[in-house]
Amino acid sequence: MLKKSLFQLHWFFGITAGLVLALMGITGAAVSFQDEILRALNPTVLTVHKQPAGVLPPAELVRKLEATEGKVVSMLWVESESGNAARVFFTPPAGERRGQMRYFDPYTGNYTGDAVGQEVFGFVLQLHRFLAIGDTGRQITGACTLILIFFCLSGLYLRWPRQVASWRAWLTLDWRKKGRSFNWDLHSVFGTWCLLFYLLAALTGLFWSYEWYSNGLTRLLSDAPQDERVRHRGPAPAGPAPTADYSAMWSSIYSSAGPDLSAYNIRMPAIAGQPATVYYLLQSSPHDRALNQINLDPATGEIKSHARYNDKSLKAQLLTSVYALHVGSYFGLTGRIILTITSLCMPLFFITGWLLYLDRRRKKRQVRNARQGLVDHHSNAPAWLIGFASQSGFAEQLAWQTAGQLQAAGLAVKVQSLGSVSKDDLRQSDHVLFVVSTFGDGEAPDNARGFERNVLGHELSLKGLNYSVLALGDRQYEHFCGFARRLHFWLTNQGGTPLFAPVEVDSGDQDALLHWQQQLSQITGHAPTATWASASYEGWTLSQRTLLNPGSSGSGVYLIGLAPPAPRDWLAGDLVEVLPRNGHGAIEHLLDGLGIAGAEDVVVDGLAQRLDQALASRQLPGNRAHLVGLHAQALVDALVPLSMREYSIASIASDGVLELIVRQERHADGSLGLASGWLSEHTSLGSTISLRLRRNSSFHLPAAPVPLILLGNGTGLAGLRSLLKARIADGQQRNWLLFGERNIAHDYFCQDELQGWLASGDLALLDLAFSRDQEEKIYVQDRLRESAEVLRKWLADGAAIYVCGSLQGMASGVDQTLVDILGNETVERLIEQGRYRRDVY
Repeated sequence: MLKKSLFQLHWFFGITAGLVLALMGITGAAVSFQDEILRALNPTVLTVHKQPAGVLPPAELVRKLEATEGKVVSMLWVESESGNAARVFFTPPAGERRGQMRYFDPYTGNYTGDAVGQEVFGFVLQLHRFLAIGDTGRQITGACTLILIFFCLSGLYLRWPRQVASWRAWLTLDWRKKGRSFNWDLHSVFGTWCLLFYLLAALTGLFWSYEWYSNGLTRLLSDAPQDERVRHRGPAPAGPAPTADYSAMWSSIYSSAGPDLSAYNIRMPAIAGQPATVYYLLQSSPHDRALNQINLDPATGEIKSHARYNDKSLKAQLLTSVYALHVGSYFGLTGRIILTITSLCMPLFFITGWLLYLDRRRKKRQVRNARQGLVDHHSNAPAWLIGFASQSGFAEQLAWQTAGQLQAAGLAVKVQSLGSVSKDDLRQSDHVLFVVSTFGDGEAPDNARGFERNVLGHELSLKGLNYSVLALGDRQYEHFCGFARRLHFWLTNQGGTPLFAPVEVDSGDQDALLHWQQQLSQITGHAPTATWASASYEGWTLSQRTLLNPGSSGSGVYLIGLAPPAPRDWLAGDLVEVLPRNGHGAIEHLLDGLGIAGAEDVVVDGLAQRLDQALASRQLPGNRAHLVGLHAQALVDALVPLSMREYSIASIASDGVLELIVRQERHADGSLGLASGWLSEHTSLGSTISLRLRRNSSFHLPAAPVPLILLGNGTGLAGLRSLLKARIADGQQRNWLLFGERNIAHDYFCQDELQGWLASGDLALLDLAFSRDQEEKIYVQDRLRESAEVLRKWLADGAAIYVCGSLQGMASGVDQTLVDILGNETVERLIEQGRYRRDVY
């Protein structure tokens, strides 16, 4: 809860105070080397020729300056050996804080002229300190400086890596990252580099922002008695002008400083009876603000007090050096350069923070749009309840499309996940439509297991309930649409009345979906405006193909990279449907046995093309006997189009490339499987792959930034990798990955990447199970069992579990291990809460 609250405050202050801090950073950097820049722009004004006789004494300088200007000197700054021009301030007119300033040659007392750019730097300094709007600006910059301290401390807490002792986790930037991941790295890693310098600049900058802060710091650090520590701001007191004997003052200054004197600054009091203040530097002073201070009587030169920098305690020296600490000169030229660079980096955090914020907003907007929310329907008629049970997101999509068709007919609708549908919901509804998929071989999807246990298994009078079921399944499984059939049987036994017979859909069959639409239109009397067309396939470019397991005893596993035809968005956990193609060798083998030339022309979907091109998209039978004697067009018409193949996406949209992890499937005769062979071998780099994105809401990341436990084996790493990338891009580091394969020497997929995340702290824990590296085989579920106590602790902290990989073996083994460790009730509760999610096949 604390981390979430800090995160919310961090980004809120970032998008509000970030612009002011960016401006303060740029202006602060601009004035850091103000003197050097002005000297470069005004060499004849700000640089003087050194004289062997040395600079003139103050008495002579003041006499010449006052005679030339006709005004009384109030402040004099002279450097003895630097070759820089000296500065003089004259007594200001009544009501003004500071009088006229002129540059002069300390060896002659002659004016050197006016410096070009002085006004510009004066304005920049006003921007830096007060936003050039006076006391209101001072309050704003002061508040933003306090916020900068909050940024430093909260940012440190938010990115605190698990491997605290690893300098790489703190300070290295992965230049291979793209999009949001790279922006996050820039924000967090550069923020860590700059953190101490920003704290230093902020803690010292507050000295000029708030009087309570400067007074408190003075009380804390000063060596002076308690009643002399507090500074007071206010108008200068009125009274007669002071009398000054500069010869007497110079005698006291020189006798106190000695021949090591490097520079002095005489400040005359506002009225007679007050002491003059002299600040001076020695050639041996550690930095340009290691000032010694003399208070003396301007009329007699009598010294009232003398505070030497070297005699002060360390804390009092720090108080004297507040400005030097603020600009970095306390640490010499190197410190000034570092503070300037970090100041210039301030806009980087504002820009990257905004990019991260906008990306976060965009993703939330995508989630809202993906839900296809319905408009409010003002009607007294009871709403039609539409309950969906979805493992991969397809049933949820169809449920919202169904709701849209009913609403277009003027009916009120309410869409709910089946897991949230209660007995009372069913009792109180007149019309319910169920859009449900079947998971595995006849099981309920994870988000419907609670409904099956709490509702489906009990007696419930549902007389008067009118319902129908849209069942999604795959006929490859023995218990096709098993869960939907159990649901229909139970509803009938409880007295429910079917509106029409259940519609069963095999692998997204469009004819079956059209039949469902037509049945609904007969009930509502409103014909559908259009059939529910699935997203169209697009041509993506095969841009990358990397073997991940060279030398493995198993089939080859490839990292496949696909470039979109235009920028595309998807969420971590989503799926992709690929339309595979037959390889050239398989097509030639078929045609050779039939005696037909591949160059013959045929027509497919109204388009003319070569026969061999058309056969690339058709299922090629192993037995060709029934095809002998057919001409080219008849051959194409006799063959069934290839069906799509589904893969988990292994990357995130900000990567700019869609990545898959594909294992080559090998048939008994040694030939490659259709889709895996097409992607990994038969098609060449630069070729076009037909695919479409599919939302998989049941495997998306939790809405809240809870800890994540990810378990997978083999190519199941793909879905987990996308989740990890999204978490890392969002700055979430409480991630625990348990991954299994055959041998560590050959089957450690994405090893460098995973080890890099572990070193950077983006992976808190990484447990590996390579089953064939020891006599007794070890699997992912075994590693989970070994870490039972860690599992309980993470779950107590609100962690969610994600499993991706093979259903038989790994996923079922993990499921049983969780039951053994936590108990069946706890596992079921995790499923119902959405804290145990699976993408298995």
